[in-house]
Amino acid sequence: MTAKNPHDWLNEHGDYLYRFALARLRDTHLAEDAVQETLLAAIKSPSFEGKSAPRTWLTGILKHKIVDIIRKQITKTPVDDMSRHGADEDATDEFFNQRGHWADAPLAWPAAENALQQQQFLAVLQRCLDRLPPKLARLFLLREVHEDDNESICKELQISPTNAWVMLYRARMSLRQCLELHWLAK
Repeated sequence: MTAKNPHDWLNEHGDYLYRFALARLRDTHLAEDAVQETLLAAIKSPSFEGKSAPRTWLTGILKHKIVDIIRKQITKTPVDDMSRHGADEDATDEFFNQRGHWADAPLAWPAAENALQQQQFLAVLQRCLDRLPPKLARLFLLREVHEDDNESICKELQISPTNAWVMLYRARMSLRQCLELHWLAK
């Protein structure tokens, strides 16, 4: 049952909106702020006519708030920070030989034998994601975890489709290297 009173939206949809924002922003404080701004905008706005579910409408508002936050982050990130995060052009050339084949074949991934091992893997994966530049990590999560389409990702991150594929490639290669070092080398 859907809450009719806008003041009940936090109780009914707050957890969902927070998880949605956290998955895209990867920062608890920013996610909380985005949800708070969403709910305030929704309560102040007389535009909800009940033609869609409140959750759908709130998620639409939240998407705009997330884009605003990302834009603020991008404009605040100095160019020096990007180079410090390893965004150089030839960072992945070490993975391939001159013919374009793998220089070293990827290591075999062990099958998850139990839940503890899976939790440990997810912890290592999260640490590897945290080491990526924020924009690469966000792109990887949107594409590979949330399975968003390339067009919406490009629009959200304000990048071209070609740039998105290059960045996704770099994210995958960096994650591969990190996981091989911190997980597969155990």
